[in-house]
Amino acid sequence: MSRIRILPEALSNKIAAGEVVERPASVVKELVENALDAGASRIVIEVEKGGRSLIQISDNGCGMSRDDALLSIERYATSKLYADSDLFAIRTLGFRGEALPSIASVSRMRLVTREIGADSGVELVLEGGKLLKVLESGAPEGSRITVRNLFFNTPARLKFLKTIATELGHISDVVSSLALGWPEVHFRLVHNGSVLQSWSATPDPSVRIADILGQSSRSGLFPIAGEKDGVLLSGWTSLPHITRKSSLGVYGFVNGRFVRSKMMHRALLDAYDGRLMKGQYPLTVLSISLPCDEVDVNVHPTKQEVRFFRQQQVYDAIVSAVADGLDRAEKPDWAASASGPFVETVSEGSDVIPGTSSEMPQDPKAIPQKLLQAEKRYPYVMPAENRGIASTGASRLAAPPAPFTIAKAAQTTIWKPLALKLTPIAQFLNTYIVCESGENLVLLDQHAAHERVLYERLAERSEARQVPVQRLLIPETLELGYRQAGILEKLIPELHRNGIEIENFGRQSFVIGAVPVFLSGKDVRPLVVEMVDYVTETGLTADMGSAMDECLKIMACHGAIRARQKLSLTEMATLISELTACRVSAHCPHGRPTWIEWPRQMIEKLFKRT
Repeated sequence: MSRIRILPEALSNKIAAGEVVERPASVVKELVENALDAGASRIVIEVEKGGRSLIQISDNGCGMSRDDALLSIERYATSKLYADSDLFAIRTLGFRGEALPSIASVSRMRLVTREIGADSGVELVLEGGKLLKVLESGAPEGSRITVRNLFFNTPARLKFLKTIATELGHISDVVSSLALGWPEVHFRLVHNGSVLQSWSATPDPSVRIADILGQSSRSGLFPIAGEKDGVLLSGWTSLPHITRKSSLGVYGFVNGRFVRSKMMHRALLDAYDGRLMKGQYPLTVLSISLPCDEVDVNVHPTKQEVRFFRQQQVYDAIVSAVADGLDRAEKPDWAASASGPFVETVSEGSDVIPGTSSEMPQDPKAIPQKLLQAEKRYPYVMPAENRGIASTGASRLAAPPAPFTIAKAAQTTIWKPLALKLTPIAQFLNTYIVCESGENLVLLDQHAAHERVLYERLAERSEARQVPVQRLLIPETLELGYRQAGILEKLIPELHRNGIEIENFGRQSFVIGAVPVFLSGKDVRPLVVEMVDYVTETGLTADMGSAMDECLKIMACHGAIRARQKLSLTEMATLISELTACRVSAHCPHGRPTWIEWPRQMIEKLFKRT
């Protein structure tokens, strides 16, 4: 007897269903994507008991003829692929031809559809993947697919479903993500007869984004857009003070397809480098448009993972566009009422770095790439690549609106550039600078602010090889462990460029002979040990650029004005002026805010004046 057998069709369909249909939300995703491919402008999702007993998707798309409807429930039957080459240039959300037969194999399904212009429609009734009835129907144009008793014939899968609230939450997440990517489509979600969400079609993506992410986030969102190496980006992201503790608020779209991409997340966080605390994520809706043959969407059955042919270029485009938008969004218009050279007003023993911003190199080429992030200012552009739309049963190409095209009105209603006129008036706890800003009150963290000033100045001078040094009268010795000593050996040339001159004194011993001027008088050994420990822990020795950038942040932290250090009004004003000259002024290099603001209305409300 042969040990190898061909599986029955019913069993193979159930196996395929195991890949495509994980839970009720998977059914919703597949059917809504089919409706979008069919060119629908209105999609209604109705569920009961979290999708356990009923899932019904109705759309006003192009519909199907009788023959196409019968073919759509067969394995590997699709209207979206015609040749091998089509597999490597997918223009539609669905394309595998597995969704309908897989869903039908584990449910009781009814398909009612009518092609545009047809006199009547067709109704198919299936149970467990078997076709029971084919009827003529007086259906409206479009399609309605009803799925009942999901997993009724696979009890092992049924018992793994979670509570109604949990499954409904997953369905809501799926619909929300699709609605974000298709603002020109009206979505309506109904549960047990009650409308949960209804998002009207809108030509302005910012309206849909605010509806889904929350109206409270409107003032903290700003537009991002750019084009680089044929990669077009558009969307919205939040200022660094609006964050979440998970990446669930990050929505990425590639040619209209919602995806979860580790590379996109990494690029987004790198663009926010120095602006976010560890473990925080911004609210972001990012759309990428690029030629379809440069994206492989056939990586996973759920089609939520993609591969990029030019991954590095996509990464660079994301970092450039987001960092460029952040630079513009966070650049305040500050003007302190007092002024004066910082070096002339510091008290004895002060930790303030000598020199003013006039000593900084003015040549843009001297500014390091790590700070510039995006040398080129990218205009707002329309994607050249149109997203093709194909129906569930018959192909119908169209050119929908470009995803997240940014309207001028949206820029003024959601986000406004920061404009502050700061006047220092006092210190609080000798740590925070109290400032007036028009009718508002601002507190400036003097350590965080000076840390930002020092970091950017160090980076600029390091790039220009102009770090002033102070030779130590008595060199300091340093003993390290074997692994740490090896790492410090690799860091020595870069540290020398940044003003810390270290020599190996035999095996694991080192001698520190000079330090940057702003660190003179300080114990430099803990600083060097902290830098080595950080590089050891993070494993950045292969990327010396990133390693030295972190070292500069540590140096800036050690050299900055400390808390509890008294400053004069002139010193406060000069610090504000120095912070104004920074490319990123709202956060220290480690992501802590440099200032916070209280509006007059809030203060008067606290004092019961309003």
